[in-house]
Amino acid sequence: MALHTPPMPAGELVTEGPGRAPGARTGRLRNLRPTTWVGLAFALPLLAYLLIFYLYPLVENVSMSLHRFTRASFVTGEAPFVGFDIFGEVISSPQFWPTVRQTAIFVIVSLTFQYVIGLALAVFFRRVFPLSAVLRGLFLVPWLLPIIVSGTTWQWMMDADSGILNQFLGIFGVDPVWWLNAENSLMSVTIANIWLGIPFNLVILYSGLQNISGDLYEAASLDGAGPWRQFWSITFPLLKPVTAITLLLGFVYTLKVVDIIWIMTMGTGTSQTLATWAYSMAFGKGSSGVIRYSEASVVGTILLVIALAMGFIYLAVQRRQEADR
Repeated sequence: MALHTPPMPAGELVTEGPGRAPGARTGRLRNLRPTTWVGLAFALPLLAYLLIFYLYPLVENVSMSLHRFTRASFVTGEAPFVGFDIFGEVISSPQFWPTVRQTAIFVIVSLTFQYVIGLALAVFFRRVFPLSAVLRGLFLVPWLLPIIVSGTTWQWMMDADSGILNQFLGIFGVDPVWWLNAENSLMSVTIANIWLGIPFNLVILYSGLQNISGDLYEAASLDGAGPWRQFWSITFPLLKPVTAITLLLGFVYTLKVVDIIWIMTMGTGTSQTLATWAYSMAFGKGSSGVIRYSEASVVGTILLVIALAMGFIYLAVQRRQEADR
């Protein structure tokens, strides 16, 4: 009896053995939707940007902190590997711990006042009143001005002889304050940085307030809750996710601030932070006076570790908040 093999359905291809895997892979690539290819095409430039301008400098910075780099190293290409020796030199430096303390004061005080004032303004502008939009826009001016303009303006305002702040204090019989000298420079740059950071906190927190339903406040009012009780029972708890990201971004930004400090004091005296110290060593300016590439890279790596630690803390807090919901 003759055996008849049923005809194979059109378009079906059966492969056996080793030839099946390549065909399967090719089939999967061909089956990708056009939208997937478009998405990959848009993602590739971003990926290339991150690799070139973020990952590569990061790896190079860590590498420089582990090698003894000098000016000659960029000509000869020779930089001996010293491991963590330079880390020990930087940490044991007499400037390190005072600079860490000044950085902590600068960051904590700046973040505290920026957040508190920004939150107060956001709550204030939540209620619509005549010219509220105009006033809210005016508070964005510090954010929109170039840093060189803001820094120069504050430097002029704090001038010991002709500054407007001392002239104002003189009306009340207060002696001139040397705002920008070595002892008071940290306070001066902190005040200027607070002024610069308030608009950012105002915008983010005001946006967060818009997502809180007004019905909650109406119900609280019917229950006899006053404005203060409403703030602590409704506004502040519901703003916690926005507060977390605001403080994280503010921390990372404030930690790496160089421009406003350098314009006002060149990072001298008590205004020297880890960021300005790294800058002065990298370019041989300000309080350093000598170019020290590896030491600057070490300080940069320390700043990176601190920022990453805060990022992980933020992620942990976010996971816990999501788990509690």
